[in-house]
Amino acid sequence: MEKSLDTFSLGESGIIKAVSGEGKIKRRLFDMGITPGAEVYMRKKAPLGDPIEITIRNYELTLRKAEAACVVAEVKKV
Repeated sequence: MEKSLDTFSLGESGIIKAVSGEGKIKRRLFDMGITPGAEVYMRKKAPLGDPIEITIRNYELTLRKAEAACVVAEVKKV
């Protein structure tokens, strides 16, 4: 099942399939290592859901909800 990164539940992991967005946002996500094929794990969410913290390429990364909505990942089945 594919869904955007902002809708992931705590502890969920997956493989990034696509990165959308306009110009600077898409480029910034790619520069941070969010590229198709990378494995991602949802670590934390702020109480109101923004920002979120993920683990990707063995480091922790904090994203705004709007940025995370631009990333589509295939959820790994446990």
